[in-house]
Amino acid sequence: MKALILVDIQNDFTPTGALPVPEGDQIIPVVNNLQKKFDFVVATQDWHPENHKSFAVHHQKQPGEVILLNGIEQVLWPVHCVQDSKGAEFIKGLEQSGIREIFQKGLDAEVDSYSGFFDNDHQRSTGLDKYLKNEGIDEVFIVGLALDYCVKFTAMDAKALGLKTFVFRDATRAVNINQGDDEKAVDEMKAAGIKVITSSEY
Repeated sequence: MKALILVDIQNDFTPTGALPVPEGDQIIPVVNNLQKKFDFVVATQDWHPENHKSFAVHHQKQPGEVILLNGIEQVLWPVHCVQDSKGAEFIKGLEQSGIREIFQKGLDAEVDSYSGFFDNDHQRSTGLDKYLKNEGIDEVFIVGLALDYCVKFTAMDAKALGLKTFVFRDATRAVNINQGDDEKAVDEMKAAGIKVITSSEY
């Protein structure tokens, strides 16, 4: 059985958001169209406490700098997707009526959570894996923001968990802190056995 996973399609990841993803809002029509083709849709939502240690402001550093956070390499970000903030809400126009469940991530201030399945140290699960398996899902198709971080890590974990994994390339956009991060992410996913396709192929 197949599921469509909507990754972090939130206001702060639009071009005018706190952590701007170029053209991030342009995926909405593609995502909405894809939802019509799936009987099973779930979403993830970045949901940070204000004191999250991935925020550059807490380290007197600039976004994009890298530190070690509890033993894990951590890119520092602008303050974004704070719990109950406007920036954490789903982008206006995203069809939500078919979303069966929302899995929030990044709740622990001490560790970031790119993947929709686990925190970055893989110590805490969001419950998404158990939920999908209980529902008989063995194939997942992933869309959302951003390609080079949360989409990639969600896809990599899905594949590692034994799910047949696809990413719709035209239903995602990248942060591209470094030029070419998007293509590097695509290459990494393909090397892991993830199929990267376009919505027109489905």
